[in-house]
Amino acid sequence: MLEMLGLEPHTENVYRELLADPTGGVAEIGLRLALPEATVRACLDQLADLALVRPSRDEPGALRAVSPERGLELLLRRQEEDLLRRQQELESSKAAAARAVAEYADLRPGTSDGDGTERLVGLDAIQAKLEVLAEEVGRECLAVMPGGAQSQASLDASRPLDEQALRRGISMLTLYQDSARNDPATHAYAQWMTREGGMVRTCPVLPPRLLLFDRETAIVPIDPANTRLGALCTHEPGIVASLAALFDQTWSAAVPLGADRPQESATGLTPAERELLKLLASGMTDDMAGRRLGVSMRTVRRQMAALMERLDASSRFEAGLKAAQRGWL
Repeated sequence: MLEMLGLEPHTENVYRELLADPTGGVAEIGLRLALPEATVRACLDQLADLALVRPSRDEPGALRAVSPERGLELLLRRQEEDLLRRQQELESSKAAAARAVAEYADLRPGTSDGDGTERLVGLDAIQAKLEVLAEEVGRECLAVMPGGAQSQASLDASRPLDEQALRRGISMLTLYQDSARNDPATHAYAQWMTREGGMVRTCPVLPPRLLLFDRETAIVPIDPANTRLGALCTHEPGIVASLAALFDQTWSAAVPLGADRPQESATGLTPAERELLKLLASGMTDDMAGRRLGVSMRTVRRQMAALMERLDASSRFEAGLKAAQRGWL
């Protein structure tokens, strides 16, 4: 009954015996409880430590039980004192941890520019920052993931963070390129996200990679062409608001993962085909257009060959003229 107050069962039984028969000695208590004398003496030592017994004034060398009212009150008071001490130690530990975080901040790969922007150098620094933001996010996480097929390493790193946020009920909106639908691993990951409650849409062309947390913090790559170089983490309201508006505009034009992207009724072109024509007409090479669309150069050439056949054009220059004449550009 009194284990929560620190008394072991044998010790509590010895205390009961002392209350019932104050004149009983060690041998008598051991006999009544069927305990060895050494165990009884150990229990008496524990009772003395807890101030539940005290030396008898009537019989020198004997012990007398303190009344339950007084004894248990002392036990509760001791527990309250221990709890207060632990709370004070916890507060001290929190303060020490906060000082350590501030002291060691400059030792981490990320560096602050002093204007609300933090430079995260390398993939490890980015991953560490994302883990912190994933724990702190309270409402929504918005993501733009260009490049079509995502690397398996990127998917593996994202899954535990996404899973943690989804379980907490965080609203997760993710934009992939249309070409991601053709990559089994990326498509499977997007399907998993939708099953877990996230929302995924695709678009032919996307802005550079972007992560937004609660529309208060944004992470963008230092160099969109090489995300391994690092990223910038900013809390600047103007920058974050502009990036959020860009996300919303792209999201409204994107198509949910489970829906087929419709063709444009007037031209019969898909949005991806229209974007390809625009990119090539602007002077981009096949390689550059493929990177923007998240597809291989081979896919670009195959799609362009199909468009030239539809336009009955013998060259790309002629295809561009005919596409313009038909109002495709």
